[in-house]
Amino acid sequence: MTNYTKLPAILLLADGTVYHGKAAGKIGTTTGEICFNTGMTGYQEIFTDPSYFGQIMVTTNAHIGNYGIHNKEIESDSIKIAGLVCKNYNIGYSRKEAAESIQDYFQNENIVGISDIDTRALVRKIRDQGAMNAIISSEITDIDELKAKLAEVPSMDGLELSSQVSTKEPYFYGSPEATYKVAALDFGIKKNTLRNFDNRDLYVKVFPAKTSFEEMSKWGADAYFISNGPGDPAAMPYAIDTVKQILTEDKPLFGICLGHQLLAQANGIGTMKMFNGHRGLNHPVKNIIKDHCEVTSQNHGFGVIPDEVRKSDKVEITHINLNDQSIEGIRVKGKKAFSVQYHPESSPGPHDSRYLFDDFVSLIKGELAW
Repeated sequence: MTNYTKLPAILLLADGTVYHGKAAGKIGTTTGEICFNTGMTGYQEIFTDPSYFGQIMVTTNAHIGNYGIHNKEIESDSIKIAGLVCKNYNIGYSRKEAAESIQDYFQNENIVGISDIDTRALVRKIRDQGAMNAIISSEITDIDELKAKLAEVPSMDGLELSSQVSTKEPYFYGSPEATYKVAALDFGIKKNTLRNFDNRDLYVKVFPAKTSFEEMSKWGADAYFISNGPGDPAAMPYAIDTVKQILTEDKPLFGICLGHQLLAQANGIGTMKMFNGHRGLNHPVKNIIKDHCEVTSQNHGFGVIPDEVRKSDKVEITHINLNDQSIEGIRVKGKKAFSVQYHPESSPGPHDSRYLFDDFVSLIKGELAW
């Protein structure tokens, strides 16, 4: 285990609030939009979720790192959060299967964090005042210098980030002998999404974010998938245009999270930056088509504009968030296209929503229609 000394660290919020704590991970400075996740487990999956790219993560669970780092519990090839804020940063870990400590992991991946602060007070502040930019530093102690650096950080509103986390080259996942082929547009796709496709006899070709529809269609896929990802969907006209073209082919299309927002945009429905977003493992959603409720895993700071969805003659609402009545699912009228705002691959999280992958397969087989 790497030698670790708890040096002082500072967290500064855009509104001027200062928190003093201890350094976690690499000694350095990092910036991003601060947000919080209410999950009680799954910190490694959260760290590696590409949808968190550019964000400083506050974990509400008191202990982080206590079960170590497992090589198989990653959702992408590297840590994607910009930094970590936690209460108790546990270097020692109890799980035999773990390969290393969180400190070794963060140092190897050059991640800066801060621990030993009142995360309850911080989460209450973000909840009440909304997401905002922040800076963490374990090397700069001058508050005015930190304020100057923080002032240079752009707002998440209007940022296009997905092309930065997308694959640079197409690749395949699953068995070439699978019954059906799915073309996936990668805006920050998670490994567990691909596992769910493979488990359902689907062979996936994953394409870079800015791949044209013409290039994607050459593979002759039976269906299309639009992945999750970071950033503002309104800043992605290239992706909106691709989704519009996919819809003209009238093959099954499934979108999640950012893919949900892009499907809405492709049908003339606007998106908005949320006050503080939905991030956690316990968000209640009602499927109003099947008349049942599910507990969902969520990670998004943008959403579709509810009034525009309700007024649209192109889509119908399928899922509603029971906490705030936001739109969690839509399907396109006259098309084999649907999407949800949350993460049915549920890694981490409950498996209530994995039936959506089965619905997608049924749509491909022609067994499901609306």
